[in-house]
Amino acid sequence: MLDVAARAGVSGQTVSRVVNGSPRVDPATRARVEEAMERLGYRPHRAARALRTGRTHTVGLVATTLATVGNSRMLQAVVDAATGRGYAVVVVTLDAASGIADAFARLRDQGVDGAIVLNEATAVVRDAVAPAGLALVVVDSPVDDRFAAVQTDHAAGARAATEHLLGLGHATVWHLAGPETSYAAAERERGWRAALVDAGIEVPPPVRGDWTAASGFAAAAELPVDATAVFAANDQMALGALRALTEAGRRVPEDVSVVGFDDVTDAADYRPPLTTVRQDFDALGAEALAALVAAIEGGDQPVVLLPATLVVRASTAPPTG
Repeated sequence: MLDVAARAGVSGQTVSRVVNGSPRVDPATRARVEEAMERLGYRPHRAARALRTGRTHTVGLVATTLATVGNSRMLQAVVDAATGRGYAVVVVTLDAASGIADAFARLRDQGVDGAIVLNEATAVVRDAVAPAGLALVVVDSPVDDRFAAVQTDHAAGARAATEHLLGLGHATVWHLAGPETSYAAAERERGWRAALVDAGIEVPPPVRGDWTAASGFAAAAELPVDATAVFAANDQMALGALRALTEAGRRVPEDVSVVGFDDVTDAADYRPPLTTVRQDFDALGAEALAALVAAIEGGDQPVVLLPATLVVRASTAPPTG
């Protein structure tokens, strides 16, 4: 570290700040130190640093599953953000045989400095007691004084999707809702309801799925034959709905307009290209990691709300006839 400091023309403390990802280094100085580290082949020794600082620069991530697109994209976003700050990530999934206490215990055994809890897993965390000294950030959960929260504005995104369909002239909008236990699903349903109520339109009963394309296919089969507009709570269920409508002889968007949520990588390649609400998963991961680092360092526990943006493609159009 002293060799790096000498080559970069800075103090050893400045090198330490750069190594530890401190924001208290101006960009030009950080770049000079990083160049010196690269030229000298300097690599921090994680175990030695943990003994000296009491921090492992390792964070945990808790999820109910990594099979869903939203969770897998959030995992990638968190890992990318953590790597950029010099942190490693340990992943723990919950299942029927292990509860949140077991997940926290496994993370503590790994010596993590803190943990990020994703989406559906946050419902379990709200009823649990986190181990003392374990900093927590939850993604998509109601505000709670015990931990920082990072959220997408699901309700506003769902409202925008619904208002888009109403603005095209559809008499009402049907909703393929997500699981009842999901905070994100509940918020999307809330935004859909609010848009209809504000427009003076009676709210039709939602048809519920479980985020999968198969559940969207089954749910779409329950829609009335005169439905002309559908808002699905995620793109996978929208994909299933597209298939169900096509097999029923109904054209999208000529007979039925369909909107999804998330803007997954393939959404623009659906047939037709899917109108959807975009979540910025990279920003979610970066904000979650930044909030966790701040909590680890004893800072504030913020609530961060990120916008969701409507992306209009070819799956929506004015009703015919």
